[in-house]
Amino acid sequence: MERHISHKFDEDLEQIKNMVLKMGGVVEQQIVDAVKAVETADSDLAEKVIRVEDDVDLKEVELDEACTSVLACRQPAASDLRMVLAITKMTRDLERMGDEAQKVAKMAIAMQDSGSKGYEEARHIGALVQKMVNTVLDAFARFDVDQALEVARTDKEVDREYKSAMREIVTYMMEDPRSITRSMNILWTLRAIERIGDHARNIAEHVIFLVKGTDVRHTSLQEIERRIGKA
Repeated sequence: MERHISHKFDEDLEQIKNMVLKMGGVVEQQIVDAVKAVETADSDLAEKVIRVEDDVDLKEVELDEACTSVLACRQPAASDLRMVLAITKMTRDLERMGDEAQKVAKMAIAMQDSGSKGYEEARHIGALVQKMVNTVLDAFARFDVDQALEVARTDKEVDREYKSAMREIVTYMMEDPRSITRSMNILWTLRAIERIGDHARNIAEHVIFLVKGTDVRHTSLQEIERRIGKA
């Protein structure tokens, strides 16, 4: 970002950037722990994920207050305004990712209580989504459009894997009604993981807006590539 005559303005922008990266780090660990809790049927780890959600909510409030302060006191324009607006939107997506990680953790506990595991179905999609979250946070830290595009492309793969897994699980339920409870737990788990991927893509779109000044929300991957010259 551009440097300003007021060093305090630069410090304010750097502070909110660091705050969102810190929040992102907490959420990323939540996701890693939630998926691992499903794979290993670790209820203690799942409980940890649930407890951390309070910290994520607090960070969202702190970031909202910091962004509001910058808007009110500094009246940013151009790229600085895009920075603050993008962070405001990213914060919302990060908080929702934490909510979805909490759902995964609760499903991990439910599956353990029912004597079943869902690791086979969750492992692959969970790994893809964890990579998306890590990459999109790095894309924001570096203002890297190429990495943001990589996240959008991976989201398409996650969607395909999710739909395929859903078909297999529904077929399994139809063939063996005794598996319905376990299968429903897995379906809800996969749904929450897939939603985390959706929010990671949203953040990737915010990064593109921040760097390029182009709003690519509700736009196909092909159209995004065309708009920013990456086709």
